[in-house]
Formats: sequence, C-alpha cells, structure tokens
Amino acid sequence: MNIEFNKNEDKMKLLISEMNQKLQQIHLGGGKKKIEKQHAKGKLTARERIDFLIDKNSDFLELGAFVGEGMYKEHGGCPSGGVVMGIGYVSGKQCMIVANDATVKAGAWFPITAKKNLRAQEIAMENRLPIIYLVDSAGVYLPMQDEIFPDKEHFGRIFRNNAVMSSMGITQISAVMGSCVAGGAYLPIMSDEALIVNKTGTIFLAGSYLVKAAIGEDIDNETLGGATTHCEISGVTDYKSEDDKDCLNTIRSIMDKVGDFEKAGFNRIEAAAPKKDEKELYGIMPAERAKPYQTMDIIERLVDKSEFEEYKAGFGQSIVCGYARIDGWAVGIVANQRQIVKSKKGEMQFGGVIYSDSADKASRFIANCNQKKIPLVFVQDVTGFMVGSRSEHGGIIKDGAKMVNAMSNSVVPKFTIVMGNSYGAGNYAMCGKAYDPRLIVAWPTAQIAVMGGAQAAKVLLQIEKASLKAKGEEIDEKAEQKLLKTITERYNEQTSPYYAASRLWVDAIIDPLETRKVISMGIEAANNAPLEKAYNPGIIQA
Repeated sequence: MNIEFNKNEDKMKLLISEMNQKLQQIHLGGGKKKIEKQHAKGKLTARERIDFLIDKNSDFLELGAFVGEGMYKEHGGCPSGGVVMGIGYVSGKQCMIVANDATVKAGAWFPITAKKNLRAQEIAMENRLPIIYLVDSAGVYLPMQDEIFPDKEHFGRIFRNNAVMSSMGITQISAVMGSCVAGGAYLPIMSDEALIVNKTGTIFLAGSYLVKAAIGEDIDNETLGGATTHCEISGVTDYKSEDDKDCLNTIRSIMDKVGDFEKAGFNRIEAAAPKKDEKELYGIMPAERAKPYQTMDIIERLVDKSEFEEYKAGFGQSIVCGYARIDGWAVGIVANQRQIVKSKKGEMQFGGVIYSDSADKASRFIANCNQKKIPLVFVQDVTGFMVGSRSEHGGIIKDGAKMVNAMSNSVVPKFTIVMGNSYGAGNYAMCGKAYDPRLIVAWPTAQIAVMGGAQAAKVLLQIEKASLKAKGEEIDEKAEQKLLKTITERYNEQTSPYYAASRLWVDAIIDPLETRKVISMGIEAANNAPLEKAYNPGIIQA
C-alpha cells in the first residue's frame, strides 16, 4: 500500500471513531440518571426493549440515530428525536420497530420526532413491513406545539397512516409500556392489536390533573387508564402484561403466527463475499475530497465475488452502470466516476460531473433494470451536471431531464449510498431523498449541499460585500478574509453528514463496511411489496 492509501485509511478510521463516539453518547438518551430512574420503575429503556424483542444474533438496522443532533439546544436537546427506530427480525420476520425513549423529555414529541415517526411508517408502507410500536410518551412537547400539531406532516399524520396501513393489510402491533396520553392514545388503538403493561402502562385522552381541571372529577391515573381498566372494563387493549419482558414475549408470540404474503420476486442466489478486501474501502476514498479515484475500486469491494457486468463501458464514462450481486441479490448499480476520463470524442471529462452522454447512458440503464425487475443502487459522489456553452449547446438540460425522469418513474426499489459529494442537481439525478429511495445512507465522508463549500462561500461573500456596499460600508482585505472564514465554516457545518442526518435527509450514517448489509436488508424488505404498476419510461426515448 502507498502513503496516500495509508493517509486515506487513517482519515476514514478517525471519522468512523468520531461517529462511534457520537453514537455512544446518543445511546444514553437523556443520560445515565434518567436510565436509572427508568430501571427503578421496573422498565427497560427503548434500546433494551428492542434488544429483547428482536431475534437473538440477528441484525438490527437502526435508522435515524442522529436525528435531532445539534437541534433544540434551547430546549436541552433531543437525542435521536426521542425515539428509536429500525428494521429488525421478530420471530423470523422482518419488521419496522419504533420505540419511544422516555429518558428524553419523558418521550415527548418534538417536530423532528414526528418526522422520524412518519419516515418509519413510510418505510413500512413502501415495503409492506409489519410495524411494532413500543409506546412510552408524554405526547406533544407543548412549548413547540405550533410546529408539530396541525400541519400535513405533523403529529396527526401518524394516525392517518395507521388507518391507511390497516386498509393495506399491514400488521400493526402496539405495546403501551408507559405513558400514552391525549392524541397519542389513538396510535395503539388504531393498531390491529394493543398490549399494556400492568402498573406502568397508562392510556387516556386526558390525565387525572386535566380531568380534575376540566370536569372536577378526582381520580388517579391507574384507575383512569391503567391495564386493569382497559383490559377488563373498557376493552380498549387486548393483552395485559405483567412487565416489559412479558409484553415483548407476547409480541414475539403473535408475530410467530403471522403468515407470509406475496413477494415481489427479486432475484437472489447464495451470497458470496467480495474477492477483493472490503477493508480497503477505507484507503480508497481520498481524505481530500477533491482528489480523484477509480469508482470501480469501490464497486469491486461491495459486490459478490467482486464481479461487475459493466453497461456501455466505453460510453458516458463519468457515470458507471452495470449489473452485480450484493449478498446474493441481483442489483443494478449507477455510480459517479471520480477519475478524470476521456469522452468518446476524445474530450477530457472531470470526475464527479454528469455529462450529457453519461446522463443518457444512465437513463437507458435505469429503464433496463425496471424491465428486468432488478433493484437499483445509486452510489453518489457527484458535483453536479456539466455547465458552460459546450454543454448547454449540447442539450445538457434535456439529457439531465431524461435521467431525472427515468429515475423518478422507476418502479423497482431504489437505494442510495452517499459516499462523498452530493451537490445540487447531481443529488437529484442520483436519487437523493426527494426521489423516494427506499433507504438512503451516508458514509462519514459524505457532503450534501447545493454546491461545494469553497464555491458557495465565495458567492455568499460577494452577496455580503454587496449588501455592505449598499449601506455605504467598505471592508479591507483583512476583514474580507475574516468574513470569508466565518462564512466557509458556517457553510461547511451545513454540508456535514451529521447536519443531514439530524434532519433526516439521510436515514443513517454508516461505516462503509456496513454498506452491503444495508442494501441486502433493504432489498429483503422491498421484496415484501409486489410491484403494483408497470414502468413507463416517459421521455427518455425521445
């Protein structure tokens, strides 16, 4: 290995170490004292409940761990959005699991909590996954109620989705393992089956204090809405559990009886590891993001047996397309090429830029994958579409539109891996969050923004200088450099993968060595949902 490889490897390992340190802190939720209080009540924490629920020695793909990162500082923060979610296996069946974290503001819902819960339901609906809710929440976080209560993608959308999933035949199981109050009380009761834990679980539209204030009735919470009340008097809940573990075992027993439904039928054979060492991914990705590298070196360390059938290898070389297998699943890969290459006309093409010929190639390859019912994997390291008179005269807007059209209308499931840059319209064409990837994850090296930090900072500096000039103010070179530094730092913070993950622009930040697992579990989930319509290529053949 050369010195450059070793530098890259060291940088990647440092980024992964930083990521893991952040995760360790996030996993503490509201802190050790809050966890101790949870245990003192005889309750498990959200993550302990999930660990107990899922099958032993099985994978759990946590999504949205970094949600809320750096947000709501004036309210004391909201680690993981106060809720833990992910895809796991319960009695051998893949499920979406959502667990309120009562150590974070008593499990209260912040605006980002609602967004995360809606994302969990979206994944369940797209993939027809059973969804299990482990409820332990004080309801809406009242100081921010105006940002979570009334709009289309706020709290109320959760219950609308409960009803839609019920009509779709998607199994929903809710366990009331703590507080379940006000509007939140509808979630378990709109599920197919509801469990409640004796003495710790309560469910009511209004707690005892509000009942006293509203109608003058004196009553304690347990009598008002505890397990005995709802299992023996109201009939609101279906199963009474003695403690958390008893409740979770009952869920496992119910899931054990659930039958299989029709599959999508994606092709899978016995899995095989890549022949080339996956750990070399650490050294291939440049520590300096502007440096080129061969995308094929990445692909060969992600796919089974390192075998890749490249499509139109000599044409449109700034995008690499081809067929492969990942953990046995057949996939079509669309990846940006970061190495500088020559076009068919002998012109140099810069790495990470989408040219007209590349967009045309990708459009046709996407159509082929839809025709063959092959899931698509987009591997992003893109700075955008090529600009300038040559590209504009060559119809880059038309060819880019074809690619966006082909990708948007794809009916096979799409999965997106953001390895490096994800800028501007390149993010869109390579299946960014707005284009419904079943899962979108980022490596710690990812950067997501309208454009690169250096270019953006210079543009923003010019705007700032013009604003000052309009006020009759001038700045000297020293002050200009200071302003440029401030703008660059602020912009770079916003391009960080953690900034994106905190707002759910990506579902997770992962170690590159987890990429194969994420794609495999994603396709397995997608295989539960048969394709309901044929692919219409639209304008791509025009």
